[in-house]
Amino acid sequence: MTELPSGQRTVLAVDDSKIMQEMILRALHETYEVLVADNAVDALTAICHRAVDLLLLDVSMPDIDGLELCRTVRSMPQFKHLPIIMLTSRNSPFDKVQGRVAGATDYLTKPFEADQLRQAIGQILT
Repeated sequence: MTELPSGQRTVLAVDDSKIMQEMILRALHETYEVLVADNAVDALTAICHRAVDLLLLDVSMPDIDGLELCRTVRSMPQFKHLPIIMLTSRNSPFDKVQGRVAGATDYLTKPFEADQLRQAIGQILT
């Protein structure tokens, strides 16, 4: 396992697809500590128990979707300013507006290039 630099920033990727979780891990593991959650409940548990610097949320998830999770996180005072990137295959202008209205900091569409994801996160966390 790669040794993480001290002061490593933590990204929580919330996606019900194991394949997408693995793609995100591969894209980010050298620069960030990456945590994964399969659903909104696990994501909320993670951010309440771990220091997380940024959330990556899929929109299309069973039960509670990414937009609702984004609104829920934004409603909690301690996470009001936590950066959230929606990472989804929904790419219509309406979908992007919905993401911003829900409180997303940025909105990236799948499929994505690893460099594109790293750049978007880097711009937010620097």
